[in-house]
Amino acid sequence: MANAASGMAVNDECKLKFLELKAKRTYRYIIYKIEEKQKQVVVDKVGDPANGYDDFTANLPADECRYAVYDFDFVAEENCQKSRIFFIAWCPDISRVRSKMIYASSKDRFKRELDGIQVELQATDPTEMDLDVFKSRVN
Repeated sequence: MANAASGMAVNDECKLKFLELKAKRTYRYIIYKIEEKQKQVVVDKVGDPANGYDDFTANLPADECRYAVYDFDFVAEENCQKSRIFFIAWCPDISRVRSKMIYASSKDRFKRELDGIQVELQATDPTEMDLDVFKSRVN
């Protein structure tokens, strides 16, 4: 297990699932959470490639922080299919202050464990990560 700067370890499954998403496109998204008692980042949920954006957002809790990666497919200006891997730091305004602090202090170290992130988003409510935001960040 890797050790994050805030004292949060990163469970090996986090990196393995990310590599599967990146190399084999096994998943559309991966949602990670911090297990405070175990002091580590773990995989919370995964979505298979058939799952879309709505399924992804439905699996983010409205009142708890999470990290997520999302494999976003789009058509580029030259009319070819492309993909970008987004890292999302999801910290709703109504989540606990302690939780927000732990996620904020662990984010950069955790993100470094996931080699291949292309775009980063921080969101406190769903409008900050809707599809239009994703589209605006890939061009």
